[in-house]
This record gives sequence, structure tokens and C-alpha cells, in this order.
Amino acid sequence: MKKIIVASKNPVKSSAVLNAFRRVFPQEHFEIEGVDVPSNVPDQPMNDHEALQGARNRAEAARQIVQDADFWAGLEGGVDQVEGTWVAYAWIVVLSGAGEGRARTGIFSLPAKVARLIQEGMELGEADDIVFGTNNSKHAGGAVGLLTGDALTRTELYTEGVILALIPIKNHQLYSDILC
Repeated sequence: MKKIIVASKNPVKSSAVLNAFRRVFPQEHFEIEGVDVPSNVPDQPMNDHEALQGARNRAEAARQIVQDADFWAGLEGGVDQVEGTWVAYAWIVVLSGAGEGRARTGIFSLPAKVARLIQEGMELGEADDIVFGTNNSKHAGGAVGLLTGDALTRTELYTEGVILALIPIKNHQLYSDILC
């Protein structure tokens, strides 16, 4: 059985990681554990660099805390402005003995009311809860779930991102130039 450490206790992130690993490595069995670690970036990353660095920092911190695992996954949501529109996404970093895989989820546009609250210093989840009248949406369907009526949930969005981050790990013989 392979052990995965997720650098978060958020059940959405753990579910996404486990779903992705099961799909990419269907012959394997996994145990998963979440650990609280800091991202060492702002609570709401405001660009690609901050979100990617936060995901990497989380994965590396998880590896320091639980060294006897096979994989460590860090996920960090971010927002950015693209051609005048605020968008949301997440970066995923997966560490293994084969090295590092990383990927970004798809992006989606944020409503102006949510974007204004973020610009005023709120995290996306908090802004969503205010605008949509929800509670703790980041541990449920997230912004994408609220905006799509759960046609796509945060878990599903993150699952796809984790699958993409696993490509270089699954195909390590093809990616020796980026894997350590």
C-alpha cells in the first residue's frame, strides 16, 4: 500500500488527491493522511507565482513532517487578473521519489462582487460565503461549485489538476529532465 500525505486537512483536497491517484494508478492501493502545514505565501495568493510557490512549500513541509510516505501533495488556490477579469484556479505540486510533478487547474471567471472583496483583502472562500450566503464553501463545492450549480465541484476541478501533476511521475522515464 502506497502512502500519500496531503498538505492540508481540507477534505476537498484529500478527496481530490485520492481520486486522482486511484485513476492514474488503478492497480495500486493507497492510504492518505492530511497534515496542517503553512504555505508561506499570502493567505490568498494573487498570482501564479504565489500560488505555485504555496503549493510547493506545502508539499515540501508535508515531506518534512511525514518522511515515510511515498507521495506528498500540496494544493494552493490562487486568483489573478487576466485582461481585466479576475479568475480563480489552483496549483498542485506532487513530490515523490521520482521527483516533482506540477500542474494548474483550469481557470474560471469570478463575479465582480467576489473580486472586489478579494481585492479588499478577503480569501476567495470567505468572499464566496458573503456573496452567496453560504458557510465554509471552501470545504464543499467551492467557488466553482457555487458558480456552476455543482455541475463542476472544487473536488472535481482539483482532481483533474492532480491527475495532470502526476503525468511526469507516472511517465518518469520521459521526464528525467524535470524530475530530480
